[in-house]
Amino acid sequence: MRFVDTNVLLYAISRDPSEQDKAKRANDLLGERDPALSVQVLQEFYVQATRASRRDAISHQQAVLLIESFRRFPVQDLTSGIMLAALDARQRFQLSYWDAAIIEASRAAGCTQVLSEDLDDGQDYGGVRVTNPFR
Repeated sequence: MRFVDTNVLLYAISRDPSEQDKAKRANDLLGERDPALSVQVLQEFYVQATRASRRDAISHQQAVLLIESFRRFPVQDLTSGIMLAALDARQRFQLSYWDAAIIEASRAAGCTQVLSEDLDDGQDYGGVRVTNPFR
């Protein structure tokens, strides 16, 4: 399984003409069988997709329906164990806490790859490698 970061979900709904190649790639990724994500990713998606300052913001109801749809993928719950592992990874890899939580949630979900535009492409975080699917 491959873990999908929030930016993949956001590109999948983008109506920005300058992001159409990324939107197509994101939708192709979500059409595959192996994506996984976490509660954190779904929360971040909701906040960013409905943000009033976003040019192509969606409504609360649209976001809820999309989140329900995204739940067809395995969703890693956040646990105190994941939080503690993220705190350790934050220190070990010099990441933000939120990025470390993505890495550790992906590890807990059994993923060895995180698809993200935001983390360092090619970086290995103790057995979890980041790939930028938009490069």
